[in-house]
Amino acid sequence: MYGIATLRDACVFLYGFDAASGNRVLRGFQQWVDPGPLAWASVVSGLLEKRDPSFSGLDDAAQVAALFDLVAEFRAERGDPLPGPPAPTRIHAATRVIVLNGGSSSGKSTIARCLQTVLPEPWLTLGVDTLIDAMPASVDEGIDFAVDGGVSVGFGFQRLEHAWMTGVAAMVRAGARVIVDDVFLGGAASQQRWRDALDSAGLEVLWVGVRCGGAVAAARETVRGDRVTGMAETQAESVHRGVVYDLEVDSGANDALVCAREIAARIK
Repeated sequence: MYGIATLRDACVFLYGFDAASGNRVLRGFQQWVDPGPLAWASVVSGLLEKRDPSFSGLDDAAQVAALFDLVAEFRAERGDPLPGPPAPTRIHAATRVIVLNGGSSSGKSTIARCLQTVLPEPWLTLGVDTLIDAMPASVDEGIDFAVDGGVSVGFGFQRLEHAWMTGVAAMVRAGARVIVDDVFLGGAASQQRWRDALDSAGLEVLWVGVRCGGAVAAARETVRGDRVTGMAETQAESVHRGVVYDLEVDSGANDALVCAREIAARIK
């Protein structure tokens, strides 16, 4: 195994770092080779931006990966490869995200509010309606509601949805606890988009299916009067296709508070 001096030479060879900067990067690599968080990413980011302006367009993780690749190649040529970068570390063992998936008028929003009451820590609730309400009406290829209750989304919607999902993950990484109230129009594909955002951030997630019979959901839809007729019954089963849950609750057979307590009991 090469020593500190050899790794310092690698930093100087690749980026022309001075001795002080080289030592700061080396301390980071010691944390990388030994299990630990990449808390030094901003240090590497700053060093790379000073050396090569092209790195300023990359986020910290991409810059760290670029530096790792270069140093790993340097060492591999000398028969001493570095291990690959570690997977994202989970910020806590405790669950910090609850994703509720169910059709329109299945009672997800009410369950989310009840969860805020029964859970001991403060939790934010963010629903897909939050995203839709925040979008301008002029979004190209946005979201369309058909007269029969069908819902379709285009590229413009998905692009903003991706940014929103990434933002939710960042909020949790920053210390928030979040209950997501969503409708997986694409079933398993919709869940995968959330997985991509939350798993890549190293977050512990509780996936909850909110079941409600089509007839019950349709009756609620009629009473509330703010949804296209037919949406609730259409989505009652389709949003669950291919989705994998940690827990399922029946909001048609049980009231929201009972469902919320059942979910709360599964929070680590």
